Amino acid sequence: MKDLSHILKECSVKDIYYVNSGTVTYYKIPIYQRNYAWERDEISALIKDIYDSMVIDKPIYYIGTLVTFKRDENVFEVIDGQQRLTTIYIILTAMGEKVTNKLAYSSRKASTQTIEVMSKFEKNKEVKDSDFGEEYDLGIKNGYNFAKEALKEIVGENQVDMDKFKEYFLNHVHIIHYRVPKDVELNHYFEVMNSRGEQLEKHEIVKAKLSNQLKNDNKAMEKFCKIWEACSDMSFYIQQKLPNMTEIFGKDMSNFKLERFDDFPIAPQQLDNSFGMKTIEKLLDIPVKKEKEVSEIDYNDSFQPIIDFPNFLLIVLKITRMQEKDFNPSDFTLDDKELINEFDKVKLTPEFVKQFAYNLLLAKYYLDNYMVHHINGEDKAIENPWKLQYYCKKGKSAYMADLIDNDKSKQRELVHLLSMFEVAFTAKQRKNYLFYCLLHLFQDWNEDNYLKFVRNLADKYFFDVYLDANKLNERNQPKPNSFDETIIRNGKQSVELENVDRPFDDVYPKGSSNIPLFVFNYTDYRLWKKYAEELRGNRAKKGSKARIEFFTALGCSDFGLDTFDNFYFSRTRKSLEHYYPQAKAGEDKPITSEEINCFGNFAMIGSDANSSGSNWNPIDKKNRYFDSKSNQVSVASLKFRIMLQMCQDNYDEGIKNGIKREFGYEWNAEDMQKHQEKMLCIIMQPTH
Repeated sequence: MKDLSHILKECSVKDIYYVNSGTVTYYKIPIYQRNYAWERDEISALIKDIYDSMVIDKPIYYIGTLVTFKRDENVFEVIDGQQRLTTIYIILTAMGEKVTNKLAYSSRKASTQTIEVMSKFEKNKEVKDSDFGEEYDLGIKNGYNFAKEALKEIVGENQVDMDKFKEYFLNHVHIIHYRVPKDVELNHYFEVMNSRGEQLEKHEIVKAKLSNQLKNDNKAMEKFCKIWEACSDMSFYIQQKLPNMTEIFGKDMSNFKLERFDDFPIAPQQLDNSFGMKTIEKLLDIPVKKEKEVSEIDYNDSFQPIIDFPNFLLIVLKITRMQEKDFNPSDFTLDDKELINEFDKVKLTPEFVKQFAYNLLLAKYYLDNYMVHHINGEDKAIENPWKLQYYCKKGKSAYMADLIDNDKSKQRELVHLLSMFEVAFTAKQRKNYLFYCLLHLFQDWNEDNYLKFVRNLADKYFFDVYLDANKLNERNQPKPNSFDETIIRNGKQSVELENVDRPFDDVYPKGSSNIPLFVFNYTDYRLWKKYAEELRGNRAKKGSKARIEFFTALGCSDFGLDTFDNFYFSRTRKSLEHYYPQAKAGEDKPITSEEINCFGNFAMIGSDANSSGSNWNPIDKKNRYFDSKSNQVSVASLKFRIMLQMCQDNYDEGIKNGIKREFGYEWNAEDMQKHQEKMLCIIMQPTH
């Protein structure tokens, strides 16, 4: 066998970025490579995944491949893997590490300067935007801030925990470094890569393996490839990708009529007799026949998918395998890095592939028509960007209608519930809630029962996972498999509550800042739900008994109902803020650090609002957020709106009674405790 050790090497992060031969190594990213593009969710998901691997003592975590070409002595041009390479560098600097090998962007001065500036940041020092200098790469700067936030949330601020994670990251996170041989002409290498369009994706390999099971059945092969191609476009309704297929979706294209894979309609002339006898290698090179473009597909109807195709394939595979007697859902990983491994665990047969393809089509129908989508564009105040609509066609005209179009209150609640889950779990990987919803729909697609299920799922998450200390790690984040072990028992899914009497303070005592984002999202949902149930019709009138009792239960004066009517779960909800600021608390001050670290003082806001006003006095924050010119989407939290009103009430009462509080203490420890008690009275009882 040919020795490849001189061109192919498995390296740790430490091997890549630290001098181990006395000479500095330079990694240069050429101008033809795109700018750094990883966002918050991707960086956070990677850190979470590595952290989980460390917790379970996984010996090696493979982060992917790095392809380079040696330009000079110890100078490597990065051909592929620059996004990973830059992310590794960003995480290292965010942990305060001083990297010895060099990373630089050719002909991109701002990118290289940003990399160099980051390497000089002092450990544990708060970094401001001005520290990056006048000219910087926004993507890399944001990546650094995202990494800092993710490390704080996932690993924590305890130095022992950070050192442990750092050791694992340096020595146990590995990358496969492929060095293109010197005798390979680089332009030819690119031609070979580009002849396939792109480097082979994992889901293309999966497609080839599945297709190979149908190589002797031309008709089944054509059906499989048609389903795969239609489902792989995540930005459009499946009905748009399979137009006029009334055999599948019914006369108005809104239902799902197909009962089995073999009934998938296909015209005889579409069959290709040469299609059946192909090897896996050849199958990879065969383009799937695409649907002809049809004028009725309006590309303005596209939406932002909540999941990508590789991770969606994993959810469908897990649903398919739930029928197996010896299948353990807790051993299944909903992460596209494990896509090929999870399919390799299956004994593939033509029957399995057909069932999987049928489930893929049905799951895509439910994903498109029964799950929320985010419309293209930025979140804006008042206008809810989350849509829960099914595709329908009348004559030649296609339109979208609300899923529960006969009951607006139920429709709004289901939108809030599903978007609450999505905002809490934005990463494309490990979308357990989406798996549970689709699994339920496979068994019962009735809209009313679906609403009850999602409502109960939210309660189940809160009471039986986030209030159970045994299910949480030291950062109060769910341990790996906590959700499956709680919701799936003996192969069956159940959202029946186990225990509603777990004390909140046992898990989140005063002095603890480790309160997960889901708890705040769930709180806002319950506040909206209380409003929707208690203030209907005449009861919503100002001065009515019901409305007075409603705001009394919230612990503040009446601030109107527009906030509740216009509320939605904005994707900007990424950050927790101490309403009474950390910088003004301490053992030698009127309010201690322990007192401000409590559920009653935390507020969910947009990260841009947090970074710009985190050290302001509560009254100043209130004035800023009440200013109509400020970005209301950044503070779109019902709980926070109540806190702001309590602060305003305290200020107004001081003016009225002539006993004003000292400036800056319009919100104090007593208010925090009162607010927390009011909120717990609402959320510590399951929804009806």
